[in-house]
Amino acid sequence: MKEIDQNFQYFQKKYGSIYSAYENFGKMVHQQGGPLPEKTRWLIKIAISAASEYSFALRTHIKKAMDNGCTREEIEHAILLIAPSTGFPKMMEAIMILREELGD
Repeated sequence: MKEIDQNFQYFQKKYGSIYSAYENFGKMVHQQGGPLPEKTRWLIKIAISAASEYSFALRTHIKKAMDNGCTREEIEHAILLIAPSTGFPKMMEAIMILREELGD
């Protein structure tokens, strides 16, 4: 995780304006893209990150989801839902990441 954070900081420092534009785009899509409630948007992002095996994004989305009122049970349900479509191993890895983030 430390290497990912360092790489992210490198990118932000070297390509600050590009990152700012990307970050703004992400915020606009999240906030203005449609009628889904806030918690639902975070749960979708968790499922997408888990299904794509983007562990850094999954960790980030878990934290943001919890900061925005999602419960552990809701997050776990979103992760479980990926199993039939993307496979049991991806779901199990995402559950492991969730447990690590929550200190289980």
